[in-house]
Amino acid sequence: MKTCSECKGIMAKKSAKTPEGVGYDYYKCRKCGEEVLNMKQLHEVAEKYRKIRIYHTKLSKWGLSIGLRIPKELVNRYGFKNNKEVVLIPEESGIRILGN
Repeated sequence: MKTCSECKGIMAKKSAKTPEGVGYDYYKCRKCGEEVLNMKQLHEVAEKYRKIRIYHTKLSKWGLSIGLRIPKELVNRYGFKNNKEVVLIPEESGIRILGN
């Protein structure tokens, strides 16, 4: 059982997610509301952020369609090849792209 360094109250373990969906655990004092995240947890969250780096790209008109340029780093990471077919899966908040 953890004790709050501010008021000596009892700390409760909580779980939360960042806006990008990265989950983490922290402790919150039941008495004063102080929140604590230990260094190990902080490093784990930072590592998850490094892995889900956000990329920005523009859509371009290609004939009657719209094309999406995929950054080279993602092409290399997922093994996308020129003229190779991929699968697009519509989802609630976006589109999932699956390579074959």
